[in-house]
Formats: sequence, C-alpha cells, structure tokens
Amino acid sequence: MNKKNVFVGAAFVAALATLGAAQSALQRAAAAQGKGAQAPRFEVDPMWPKPLPNHWLLGNVIGVGVDKDDHIYIVHRGAATLDRKEIYALQNPPMSECCAAAPPVLVFDAAGNLIKSWGGPGEGYEWPDSNHGITPDSKGNVYIGGNGGNDGQILKFTKDGKFVKQFGFAYANAGSNDTWAFKQVAKVSIDEKANEGYVADGYGNKRVAVIDLDTGKIKRYWGAYGNKPDDTNLGRYNPDAPVAQQFRNPVHCAEPSNDGMVYVCDRVNDRLQVFTKEGKFVKEQRIAPKTLGDGSTWDIAFSRDPQQKYLYLADGANEKVYIIDRQSLEVLTSFGDGGRQPGTFYAVHSIAADSKGNLYTTETYEGKRVQKFVYKGLAPVTKPNQGAVWPTTR
Repeated sequence: MNKKNVFVGAAFVAALATLGAAQSALQRAAAAQGKGAQAPRFEVDPMWPKPLPNHWLLGNVIGVGVDKDDHIYIVHRGAATLDRKEIYALQNPPMSECCAAAPPVLVFDAAGNLIKSWGGPGEGYEWPDSNHGITPDSKGNVYIGGNGGNDGQILKFTKDGKFVKQFGFAYANAGSNDTWAFKQVAKVSIDEKANEGYVADGYGNKRVAVIDLDTGKIKRYWGAYGNKPDDTNLGRYNPDAPVAQQFRNPVHCAEPSNDGMVYVCDRVNDRLQVFTKEGKFVKEQRIAPKTLGDGSTWDIAFSRDPQQKYLYLADGANEKVYIIDRQSLEVLTSFGDGGRQPGTFYAVHSIAADSKGNLYTTETYEGKRVQKFVYKGLAPVTKPNQGAVWPTTR
C-alpha cells in the first residue's frame, strides 16, 4: 500500500470517528429514552433569590458553591462588568439613586435571603484582577481563584470574609510545570479527607494541580490523558482533527468524586476527562463536539446521593445543563435554552448542588445572575432536551 493510500485511509477513519462522536450524545439520549431510563427532574424557582438591598447589582457571576449548611456562595466581578448606566450611583457626583455593584462575594440561605456579603482588595493579600470560582469547605473556609492576566494566586478566607492565606502570587507568570505558583486559576475543588485541593489551573496553564490545603504546596500535577503538561499553543479547536493530547485553555474544573475519581472540564476541547486522584487517565467523554468558540464543558456538580449516581454538566455555549450517568458518562437528558427568562441561560458558567439535590447555576457575560433549580425527584426520560423547566401548575 502506498503512502497516499495510507494517508487517505487514516483521514477517512478520523472523519468517521468525528462524525460518530458528533452524533453520540443524541443517540445516547434517544437510547436512554427507549430503555425507559430515569433521570433527576428539576423546576426553576423564578422567585429565587430575593431582591438585593442597597440598589445592588451583580456583574458577571463567575462562581457558585454550597456549604454544609446549604448556604449558597456566589462570586461576581462587579462594576467592571456593569454598564455605566447601571452604576449611575457610583459616578462623581452621583447621577441617580440607582445603582451600585454588590460586594464581590454574596451568601444566600436556601430561601434566597442574603445573609452575608464581603470581598475585594484588602491588607495582606492580592485580590484577583478577575476573580473566578468560589468553593466553601466544611471547616468554614472559602477558596477563590482568579483568571486575570496577572493572576497567579489562590485566596483562602473564612466564611465571614476574614483573610486566612494566599497561595501563589500575582504577576507570577508560572508555567504548567512550575510548582511555585499558578497562572489564571479557574477554580479550586476540595478533597477534605486528604486535605487536598484540586486546582483547575486553567486559563494560563494547561493542567490540574493538587495542593495541600494548609500550605498551598503543589503536590502533583498532570495534563490531558495524564501526560506531562505542554504549554505549546495548539491553535483553534477543530472538531475534525485528531483529539488533542494536551488540554486547551481553559481547564475549567477538576472535581474529585467520592469514589476516588477526578472529573476535568477541558472546555474548548468539548470533553470531560476522568482520572484517578494520582492523575492516571481512566476515560473521557466528548460533549457536543461540534461546539466551537467557548466550548461545551464549563463546570460540573454531582448528585448528592452517596454513590453520586448523576453528574450535572453546565454548557455555556449551547445554553443547557446535561444530566449524565456518572459511571457510563451516558447523557440521559438536558434542560435549558438560550434566553433571559427564568429557566433559560445566557452563558451558564458554574453549577453546584445542595444537600437536598437542588441545583444552583450562575451566568457570566451579560447573563449576570444566579438561578435555583428545585429537585423534583426521578422521572422517566422522555426527550433529549427539556427546554426551560418552568414550574408545573397543579
């Protein structure tokens, strides 16, 4: 066989593989429907949260987390991401009574009442140029990353906003194989039993880094497929090309599960990769692999049963949340659509679950909000996408 035939044959096989991947999500959802599969069902709560005080507005809402008391933490980017007319009250002199940016961190109870607010620059630490991701632990600590061009730090606060520690530092410009700092961290996820944090490092680097939660020391790290990270620019994502052997920016989440796996959002590569906690590659799933631009795999949360049977994946490009069988990575169904109304999304960015199974989502860019989706139990899968899951009337 000559080289030309080998090349053509390989290209044909690659094209078939890509076509199969592109169709797989719909096929899996249709198969789930045919098998009578069940999946969690949700309804949006259009009255959550309650109105903010002090004429406060939210900018890009860039992270959400839930603590052991079912308090919901969000972090947003404030005045820098609000239109001038939205912050007339901040002009000098004030141009109207309304409005102003809320503090960067807001904490709500399950009923939607605002119970705390804090954050921003302070003594002893470097607040991110562009905060990104927020994660509370069960000990009363909160971790915040940053994906600004100069952000190489992770901040640790108490749940009341008292500064505890800074890991890394701004202007670090650390690479994907450096162990002394980070580069534009998307999010920190917690493994409390091991006292470790899984850092999606992230917007500047192309790795998962595992840190000691007390010292911030980087204990281990890895790239896509468990490879040593490589900072080479891979260029734009092409769904018809062979799969990339490295992550693209951003590595947007790295979530440890109860059974010792780590689920990594390789956002622009449209895939979810699964590893052991030591960084050994286990499997992957491509999600809407024809998605360009922002990519399809933005953030995940697990169902709150001990087995974490389901995985919820936020897709801010296709504007939906996928409900996935965690073991098989089979897409069962999804909900959401693009829009401004409750139950629809504009760049759904982050997702978290509370102890009752309710979901909370945030939206960046012009979305600028947090929504609550109330868990309504298991229901038969009837279609691949449910659209806006508006409350039913009875």
